Amino acid sequence: MIVAMQEKASEDEIDTVITAMEEAGVHVHRTTGEFQTILAGVGPTGALDPAKFEMLPGVEHVHRISAPYKLAGRAWRPEGTTIEFRNGEKIGGQKVAVIAGPCAIENREQIFSIAACVQAAGGGFLRGGAFKPRSSPYSFQGLGIPGLEMMREAADAHGLAVVSEVMEIAQIEPMLPLVDCFQVGARNMQNFNLLRELGQVRKPVLLKRGIAATVEELLLSSEYILSGGNYEVILCERGIRTYETATRNTMDIAAIPVLKKLSHLPVTGDPSHGTGRRDMVPAMAKAAVAAGADAVLMEIHPNADKAVSDAAQTLYFDQFEKLVAELRVLAGAVGRTL
Repeated sequence: MIVAMQEKASEDEIDTVITAMEEAGVHVHRTTGEFQTILAGVGPTGALDPAKFEMLPGVEHVHRISAPYKLAGRAWRPEGTTIEFRNGEKIGGQKVAVIAGPCAIENREQIFSIAACVQAAGGGFLRGGAFKPRSSPYSFQGLGIPGLEMMREAADAHGLAVVSEVMEIAQIEPMLPLVDCFQVGARNMQNFNLLRELGQVRKPVLLKRGIAATVEELLLSSEYILSGGNYEVILCERGIRTYETATRNTMDIAAIPVLKKLSHLPVTGDPSHGTGRRDMVPAMAKAAVAAGADAVLMEIHPNADKAVSDAAQTLYFDQFEKLVAELRVLAGAVGRTL
């Protein structure tokens, strides 16, 4: 149930409504936008009479939410969510963010050179894997916390925010001081225990769509994080598994405007995993921006063909720099900045 307060509703009126909702047995999540406060009641709301709450002072209107995701739905934050990071960068809003880095952190020289490239191109986020979920147990599994410490140092030296994947609950605490945004990979999109724990963390979470997940399943997974009180969730379309074999995955560009319509959460496009092919990354990155993505996530490497992980989909520095320049022009054409 959503209770929209009047623009000039007082704090006393808002508190009265919250108390009434809690006494009715629902948990209340509050969001205050530029013009009004929205109260989302989550729990056994089926027997509640909306008219009872509409009569309370300061209430503008009350309506039920038919979708199974209550907090991820756009009705809770009609103006959309913008997430600001400590380096001043934002995801959501007018500007399209650039998130780039290696699939895996390999060594100090590699991650520092990549950080310098991201900064020079105008990007604000350095991504890299310290813990690598690989299909084969014999593949490179990542450098762990020492690798993450190197990436933190490189990011700080170049004014970037750090995005890195967390794979299990035990990794959250040691990663907390080293990352600005936790990434949940496709394999863990429905790891509900991990999502619940991330709901208790007050740090942004970038949630990737599972390889066979529907849009609704992605939004329901985000609901696990939101329901814990962590409202800084970023959705990511990274390609799904279909019958098509021409690309590693099928990047569902249509999911981006669908998510933007259904949810207030920012949406990222990941053309690297979405295609698995370096030559297709530029086209799909542009398509993601044109479709309304709030950020683009790309893999880059100083010697892409020699990358220890996902070499085939990784851009060289010159390719990345050229693409960002083109995305900047495209963003302007669709009323955004980059």
